[in-house]
Amino acid sequence: MSQFTHLHVHSEYSLLDGLARIKDLIARTKELGMDALALTDHGAMYGAIEFYLAAQEQGIKPIIGCEVYMARRRMHQRVPKKDAKPHHLTLLAMDLQGYRNLIQLSTRAHLEGYYYKPRIDKELLAQHSEGLIVLSGCRSGEIPRLIREGQLEEARRVAAWFKELLGPDNPSTGSGHRFYLELQEHGEEDMVAVNRELLAMSRELDLPVVATNDVHYLLPTDVHPHEVLLCIQTNTVISDPNRLRYGETFYLRSPQEMAALFAEVPEAIANTRAIAEACNLQLEFGHLHLPEFEVPEGYTPHTYLTELCQKGLRERYPVVTPEVEERLRYELKVIEETGFSSYMLMVWDIVRYARQRGILYGVRGSAAGSIVSYCLGITDIDPLATGLAFERFLNVERRQMPDVDMDFADNRRAEMIEYVAQKYGRERVAQIITFGTLGARAAIRDVGRVLGYPLGLVDRVAKQVPALPVGLTIDQALERSRSLREMYEKDDAVRELIDTAKSLEGVARHASTHAAGVVISRDPLVEHVPLQRASRSDSTIMTQYSMEPLEKLGLLKMDFLGLANLTILGRAVEIIKETRGVEIDLRRLPLDDPKTFQMLGQGETTGIFQLEGAGMRRYIQELKPSSLSDLTAMISLYRPGPMSHIPTFIRAKHGQIPVTYLHPALEPILKETYGVIVYQEQVLFIAQAIAGYTLGQADILRRAMGKKKPEEMKRERDHFIAGAKARGFSEELATEIFELIEPFAGYAFNKAHA
Repeated sequence: MSQFTHLHVHSEYSLLDGLARIKDLIARTKELGMDALALTDHGAMYGAIEFYLAAQEQGIKPIIGCEVYMARRRMHQRVPKKDAKPHHLTLLAMDLQGYRNLIQLSTRAHLEGYYYKPRIDKELLAQHSEGLIVLSGCRSGEIPRLIREGQLEEARRVAAWFKELLGPDNPSTGSGHRFYLELQEHGEEDMVAVNRELLAMSRELDLPVVATNDVHYLLPTDVHPHEVLLCIQTNTVISDPNRLRYGETFYLRSPQEMAALFAEVPEAIANTRAIAEACNLQLEFGHLHLPEFEVPEGYTPHTYLTELCQKGLRERYPVVTPEVEERLRYELKVIEETGFSSYMLMVWDIVRYARQRGILYGVRGSAAGSIVSYCLGITDIDPLATGLAFERFLNVERRQMPDVDMDFADNRRAEMIEYVAQKYGRERVAQIITFGTLGARAAIRDVGRVLGYPLGLVDRVAKQVPALPVGLTIDQALERSRSLREMYEKDDAVRELIDTAKSLEGVARHASTHAAGVVISRDPLVEHVPLQRASRSDSTIMTQYSMEPLEKLGLLKMDFLGLANLTILGRAVEIIKETRGVEIDLRRLPLDDPKTFQMLGQGETTGIFQLEGAGMRRYIQELKPSSLSDLTAMISLYRPGPMSHIPTFIRAKHGQIPVTYLHPALEPILKETYGVIVYQEQVLFIAQAIAGYTLGQADILRRAMGKKKPEEMKRERDHFIAGAKARGFSEELATEIFELIEPFAGYAFNKAHA
């Protein structure tokens, strides 16, 4: 293990205060020859799981921590002048118990102790100190502040309190030290005396010292962008002499630099290694924490699910064919094997509640490919009649959490969240956090304001960044926009503006509630994830981890999206009933009404979800759809990537060009889309028909093609060609078909979703 480990490190998740991206921090740590790293963001654990996984992937030992805010008195006290500026304290998780305590502390700081900042106090820390190593903090820590204020005896008293709680003399802590006096060297004059006093205190109280660097950005060259970031946070300008500033030493220093800075205190460097060796957190991933759905006495979740499906089967299919029976039997078997019977019952129950309450809903995504969903009344599309693949929804060969996205009338979404909170327990349900980032245009505008550039110039530069496609980076804009590139090359001010904006682009700017995401757990959520309020004025509880980390931890994520179009449809039904006395059942509308297709073909799509944009309206008029299949295909094609195939699709439909297939075996699969690959399901069926894949294997192939990893692609290509040859197809044809489906796999649409 390296002789030095950074134990006080802020990433971009110290919002508008830290500039370093997690992957960059880990890469730089490795480059500097260190093999462990801590993450201690301010007051929250937003990046903990991303950091843990990324560090492990690169062979760096992750140490999850947090720089918490300590109330000056008690965390529930909120007197303006006395309690407005909390102290800082560095906490590091040694093990799973320490990590769980960190989650408890962070959650309660946000939910109970928030006053300007999320605060804990000494009493709460004492209750949740097991498994934690505590460092005394930066210059804003309680002990350094007391020293700077000349209150040396009080500083010693505080240090003695921490020693009693965490020191080796406390039998509950084991043999090692768990409280360290933190030494930092950032060239600040008043901290010279603080460090001197901390060393004296170390000798007097027999407390170990540890050297840290208060890392807020990655490289020495990041000083200027970081100062701009601080100005964005504090709404000041770079020319303000009183603005918040850190200095030039808050980067990820090398072990050699740290050793040189603390050459007279070698034990402070050695103790970083001792702490790193003491921190051995092992997190578990892949284990699902699904709630258990309560079923009637005498049933298991799966037997109850089976009974509901058999009842629904008779309602959905007047004549139950062997094909239908086999499909249901197969799906139920896969659901049982993968352990998702309770999950399907949960979705059934949520949809049933919405129906009972008259709340309009719609289910999107691959769930429409399931006959179980159809029999339960979750969806209203027959997957057999429409050629939808169950394996896109649930695949025994992939074993990932199924994904059911539910849309509700936006004025009643809150009712649905309240229902699941009451049913499964408020401590087990929360909304999910998301992070707004500095996009290209926003970064240019923010940087321009901070640097004091004329608004006209900043506006002109920002508008040179194309609005589409969404998420275009500044570098991509420079490639696409000749005028922007010329401004950048010829104008020094524009170059500084753009270069600084590039340094900040993509950095997390703020936290908010995800538009749809809700998480539901078997256990109280605080056993798995830190929580906070969505805002100070909002009682909504949300997770501190975003969607991807929650899924990695095995927590159930559902999408409850509020859709204005459903509210509008509901109101339209009410108005028709009030004014014409006609009751409309939106779930029983004919899907082949000629008048409807005639209106659509004339471009009368105003107010119709996904069809009302000018570009889509033009294509719909050219297409003149005559079936639901035509509409589904057009919605799927009208996206970046496949959009270039729309003219071919339209001309083929109208017989203006011949529909051709590389082999007759492809005709049954591509006939409905006039020879154009539109759907992910078609990629699956082609792999099945040509190379003998199971649909589960074919879905793994589709995902591999979407990732475009060279080694994985070569392996899949060889497998595909070998399978095709075994079925009597030539290697040349197999290669041609593989190359046909390869680009489509990346952007083909999920037909069930369309």
